[in-house]
Amino acid sequence: MSKEDQNKKEEAAKKMLEARDNINEPVKDNPVEDVSAEMLSEVESKGLGKVNMDQFGQARPDKSADQFLGWMVLNQDELPSSGKFYPNGCVIKIRSARAAEIRHFSTMDEENYIDMEEKLNHIVEMCTQIMIGDKRMSYKDLLEEDRIVILLAIRDLTFPEPENKLILKGKTETTKKSVDIELASKYLVATEVPTEIEAYYSSKERTYVIKTRSAGEIKMRPPSIGVMQEITKYLKDRQEKEVEFDKAFIQVLPYITPDWRQLNLPKIFNLEVDYKSWDQKKFMVIYRLAEKMKIGVETTLEMEFEGEIAKAPLDFPGGIKSLFIISDLAGELL
Repeated sequence: MSKEDQNKKEEAAKKMLEARDNINEPVKDNPVEDVSAEMLSEVESKGLGKVNMDQFGQARPDKSADQFLGWMVLNQDELPSSGKFYPNGCVIKIRSARAAEIRHFSTMDEENYIDMEEKLNHIVEMCTQIMIGDKRMSYKDLLEEDRIVILLAIRDLTFPEPENKLILKGKTETTKKSVDIELASKYLVATEVPTEIEAYYSSKERTYVIKTRSAGEIKMRPPSIGVMQEITKYLKDRQEKEVEFDKAFIQVLPYITPDWRQLNLPKIFNLEVDYKSWDQKKFMVIYRLAEKMKIGVETTLEMEFEGEIAKAPLDFPGGIKSLFIISDLAGELL
């Protein structure tokens, strides 16, 4: 490939990434304040609880009433992370998806991983608010593995009608009876971090602070949406430039970079240089910790049925588009 062709290819990749970033930027009339982790840690805990609809029924004099219409507080205990990696006093609000957002989602190319990720994140960005006091955080601060529960909760608000439920075919464990199980957050089963890792969780720092013999003190946590977006950009850059990347490095990178604001292509390059200087023991410790620290949901749904547990594979009938595009057209036809 000539140098001119290579430059054209890199320029095309750069424009694509910039276009993707512009889609994900917050709307101008509802700005997101970019609050750093240091600033957030200084805000005192205000406590969480059930949603009080009275507080959303009154518009503040300096805010648009539409900002508060339809927003509901999400119970963080239902998230795979249980909310423990977010700042004290953090409140997550969600609303139903609107027509413009669903139209954008409908253009998803399910064969294109980057496009699929962009469309899912766009729904989360538009339909979620993360507040700490009167400061608004970015949707990128949400954990990657909390996203599936948040998306299902947004879907429940968007399509409350029973006929729009997503139904999966399951069976009871003992009697093997066929059971219909709804694809809903209440039937998701969260994975658990081993107790030997959980013992190092710091409620003050909202992360794992792990003391090791071979690698000293290590701070690690599950990755946020923003961190994974930056890593995706890095992988795309390597692919476009036809440069090999270290797969083991990519497996540990999300867990050792807590703040996406400090992550970009040069920073990842520097982290990789540092990573290559690790000795065998340090690599082994961090690699194993990253494996055991994964949170998320199991690949099967579980529901109690006639005194036993029924299970169904976690799947999206009609493809992942069916999250916000009605799959049962017959139910809408008269």
